[in-house]
Amino acid sequence: MTDANSGALFERAQRVMPGGVNSPVRAFKAVGGHPVFIREARGPYLYGADGAEYVDYVGSWGPMILGHAEPSVIQTIARTAALGTSFGAPTEGEVKLAETLVEALPSMDMVRLVSSGTEAVMGALRVARGFTGRDLVVKMEGGFHGGADYLLVKAGSGLATLGVPDSAGIPADVAKTTLTLPYNDLTAARALFEIHGARIAALIIEPVAGNMGCVPPEPGYLAGLRTLTQEHGAMLVFDEVMTGFRVAYGGAQLLYGVAPDITTLAKVVGGGMPLGAYGARREIMSKIAPIGPVYQAGTLSGNPVAVQAGLATLAKLKAPGFYDKLDALGARLEKAFVDGAKKAAIPLTVQRVGSMLTPFFVDGPVRSWTDAARCDTARFGRFHGALLAQGVYWPPSQYEAGFISIAHDEAAFEHTERAVFAAFKTL
Repeated sequence: MTDANSGALFERAQRVMPGGVNSPVRAFKAVGGHPVFIREARGPYLYGADGAEYVDYVGSWGPMILGHAEPSVIQTIARTAALGTSFGAPTEGEVKLAETLVEALPSMDMVRLVSSGTEAVMGALRVARGFTGRDLVVKMEGGFHGGADYLLVKAGSGLATLGVPDSAGIPADVAKTTLTLPYNDLTAARALFEIHGARIAALIIEPVAGNMGCVPPEPGYLAGLRTLTQEHGAMLVFDEVMTGFRVAYGGAQLLYGVAPDITTLAKVVGGGMPLGAYGARREIMSKIAPIGPVYQAGTLSGNPVAVQAGLATLAKLKAPGFYDKLDALGARLEKAFVDGAKKAAIPLTVQRVGSMLTPFFVDGPVRSWTDAARCDTARFGRFHGALLAQGVYWPPSQYEAGFISIAHDEAAFEHTERAVFAAFKTL
């Protein structure tokens, strides 16, 4: 199955947009070929520029937990937009969404709404620095937390390696405010804090890594980081942009029973619209302007259309058995990958938390970026192309998680299972 118009559109796009895209991974450089341009989407399906149908496991990179164009969400968006799309002034919807988030996450007493996950992380780390009076931030190798300069740093090979820029345009001195650690390595974290603990404002982590593929935390790892940061007076920041309301109602912090100091959210909480949030206990959030000295603002923060889309989505997630059903769907897709690889005698490790999962083309568990980097990315690229040819749209990178929606029905799964087995045969 191909979409001939996408090639022509990509040629046009490259003349007026860098790489022909507005976010790098969409360019398909990691898997070859050209991106599929999407005309519309419904339920678990995407429709390309020529109308070709694809079972979608990208889900706009996570937000579409209800599936595309879910009727109640679309009706809410239309009704709200008819009243005006932006006011630059407070609305009751903002209050309702903040109340909903605070009720769902016991670690948060107050929340600030913003327009993206990147903005949420920037605000969270700024208030962590303002609250502690410290400058250094710790992140994990392979962890992605948006486009802030000080977070776009390479993974350091040393125990306490200072960050070096991972992008042109970032001053080395800015990158040096970030330290890196291997994911799932509590011993390395303890050693780093022994050296730099008095200068560390915050440790930020995806409680389930999703930007090196789906990598769950080892037992006791998150709890160990909670204890470590408390011992050194640093903030523990959970980046739940991906996992918030995806792996459980509330997020990974409820799934694993570890409460961070600050939480960042986006994706699902915006119902597919541009919306993010960060929140913490009242003592921390009271440092934010206009009641504190930490400044953060945004013209479209709390956008009325995005807020109502988020509220409509979150209401659906409270249905009895919602996450149990998602988990069952995830288990079924995991089995299809495992069985297909076994039959084709292809080395594969599938890792999953609920409805987010990654098939890693490597033997053995993937616990960190070092493990993930051993994957056969060329084979993954061929596999991705074979899936696409069979009408299955999988993330165009070995190092991204796939997502399942509650709209993935029997027909979508049967199609996917056939496509997965056929794709493995081509390898």
